[in-house]
Amino acid sequence: MSNHPEASQYEAYAEELEFHESNRLAPAGEKKVVLVDIDETICFYSGKRQYNLAEPSQENIEKINKLHDEGWHVVYWTARGGSEKSKREGLCYYDFTWKQLLSWGCRFDELSTGTKGKYMKPPYDLVIDDKAKRIEEL
Repeated sequence: MSNHPEASQYEAYAEELEFHESNRLAPAGEKKVVLVDIDETICFYSGKRQYNLAEPSQENIEKINKLHDEGWHVVYWTARGGSEKSKREGLCYYDFTWKQLLSWGCRFDELSTGTKGKYMKPPYDLVIDDKAKRIEEL
């Protein structure tokens, strides 16, 4: 298998586990879940990058609303409030963001931020994932 020095430990551990075949996407008949970022996806900034100054993109919001209308479970997933600075200062943008999304006409099922929600999102600089798409690809 592998030439890595710990490969034999991994192989022994794998023999102790029971595995099942996992689905890449939701099985037919089950609701599909989409995680949607907010900033620079459904809203943009013409100046200072400050959440209350975000300018919604109705074109992009409609793309996500269409998924919701087609039966997808839409989770807006943002790192707002997840930075170390925000955490130190006790900032939570969950309620503000929920109201902001509603005011923009967003249809969704859940919201998760960097500090609150079922799928808390960490701050990051790059996502590498086999299921990722940019809003322009929808």
